[in-house]
Amino acid sequence: MAMGIYPYFRALSDSEGVTATFEGKDVVMLGSNNYLGLTTDPRVRKASEEALHRFGTSVTGSRFLNGTLELHLELERRLAKFVGKEAALVFSTGYQANLGAISAIAGKGDIIILDKDAHASIVDGVMLSRGEMKRFKHNDLEDLERVLSKSPEEAGKLVIVDGVYSMGGDIAPLPEIAEICKRHGARLMVDDAHGVGVTGQGRGTMAHFGLTDEIDLMMGTFSKSFASIGGFVAGSADIIHFIQHHARSLIFSAALPAPNAAAVLAALDIIETEPDHVARVWKNADYMREHLKELGYNTGNSNTPIIPVIIGEKYKTALTWRALIEAGVYTNPVIPPATPPNGSLLRTSYTATQTQDHLDRALAAFKKVGVDLDLIPTADPA
Repeated sequence: MAMGIYPYFRALSDSEGVTATFEGKDVVMLGSNNYLGLTTDPRVRKASEEALHRFGTSVTGSRFLNGTLELHLELERRLAKFVGKEAALVFSTGYQANLGAISAIAGKGDIIILDKDAHASIVDGVMLSRGEMKRFKHNDLEDLERVLSKSPEEAGKLVIVDGVYSMGGDIAPLPEIAEICKRHGARLMVDDAHGVGVTGQGRGTMAHFGLTDEIDLMMGTFSKSFASIGGFVAGSADIIHFIQHHARSLIFSAALPAPNAAAVLAALDIIETEPDHVARVWKNADYMREHLKELGYNTGNSNTPIIPVIIGEKYKTALTWRALIEAGVYTNPVIPPATPPNGSLLRTSYTATQTQDHLDRALAAFKKVGVDLDLIPTADPA
């Protein structure tokens, strides 16, 4: 803060999805999870407006009592069909979906095994469940096997991984994880907050690998590809029915407002009928990943529309973030404890509605800042 490079809780004064206004400067937005660019789609906005006029701004009650609308039930039916599961349950936020589902299905005496890069909401859900938490090294199949092998055979075991990891942008090796879980009698849950709408032609990481029937429970959010806010879990009808009656974050929270639910339904219509949105976000991400690497940046193991630019030292990362702002590009700086020591990075993510001009402006800024701060070689790559 004293250096003037504190990057958090800084307000945007305007945002059109692919660009934003930050401290009076027009910047290319590379910090959004608006992967399909649907937050500004007129059809999504219209659906939300119509629901607002019909139902108002809030349902003023819990799903358990007066807060369930037919709109929620329609959304749950559509989501379950979309991801290939028997049933789905909608929560008011993605955080609440993980918190409620995990704490409902796991309890004292159970063992919940997480990838070390699992999202904070997963960790908090396990803590609330009072089950025993164990961790395995990120995407390390041998370590997962080791942890499961040392777990009591009679204990209930649940393995939870992200489908797409939100910082590294890498996909979990679900086929191998599912096979290991099967051998050890463990259930498998996938947090696909950053996968649904993007991977598997939009249907998520389960569909990407053809493993829909092998995953016991999946979770997704609406605050990314679905242009709204909220979350859901999907699985067998029995599991969803149980969660519905035991998830405290569902029972004791106000339900998702109708305008948000209607926005998700409109986004779902677009994803199902217009596959070009998914194709374009992958095209844009592949273009940026290739050219960032050509400039000399370290993009880690990313193979999705989330591309980290690994800087290393945290103060240099903040300085790079500030310099990119001045050069017209908005990124998200991530420092310890959200990264390993000396693993600070700029998280960039890409959108279907970004044009070639937006991407090239961003690359020009990365080149200038990289040379100015001695992050990349000064000579053009051969």
